[in-house]
Amino acid sequence: MSTIRGARERARIEVAAAIKDEAREQLAAEGAAKLSLRAVARELGMASSALYRYFPSRDDLLTALIVDAYDAVGEAAEGALPNAGDAPGPYPARWVAVACAVRDWALAHPHEYALIYGSPVPGYSAPRDTVGPASRVGLVLMGLVRDAHRTEGLAVPPLAAELRPEAARMAAGLADDLPPAVVVALVAAWAQIFGLVSFELFGQFNRLVEAREPLFRRAVHELGRSVGLLDGRPAGAAS
Repeated sequence: MSTIRGARERARIEVAAAIKDEAREQLAAEGAAKLSLRAVARELGMASSALYRYFPSRDDLLTALIVDAYDAVGEAAEGALPNAGDAPGPYPARWVAVACAVRDWALAHPHEYALIYGSPVPGYSAPRDTVGPASRVGLVLMGLVRDAHRTEGLAVPPLAAELRPEAARMAAGLADDLPPAVVVALVAAWAQIFGLVSFELFGQFNRLVEAREPLFRRAVHELGRSVGLLDGRPAGAAS
């Protein structure tokens, strides 16, 4: 019986993957707002009622696609960090490598990037299932800054007086082991990295920026400086 159950589970996984692959084709052709379970079922030669056993609604299918996309870009960011035993390199270089991995993934998967960082899908409200996957890139950046703070120290950026209560609140909720000014700068840098990627992917750089990768690297390097990562900072420097 366990062999039969295993075969059934493998078959279910394969069908669900085929449904999501076809749905991604629809995203590329029509956009998320026009995603249709009936159209997906028709292209796969399935009855709509059979597809509903895998994804009861369009929103369930959208959520699965969104989680997959967040996990994929998160894996790309995590994969940019050095493996255990490898020479890690300076923290600013690691910061840039993570951001470039995000950009590379976005350029290779523009429709999936648009699904998670483009215009909201009308009528769709993301459930809590998406929160963890959506946090993966931010957690990579935060972990990198945390490691730098612990091992080398950070050049803590200035913090405007009107931001101090918000900075304290954010630090308490996100990273109470980091200076509040760093947490504010980190959240701003995280948003700006994706802003740069979105400008490139959605055409705002057309007829304006040609050397886009060098611009991205330079801008991301400066964002690393804004959170306190400094090239050549000596070990044990005051934070």
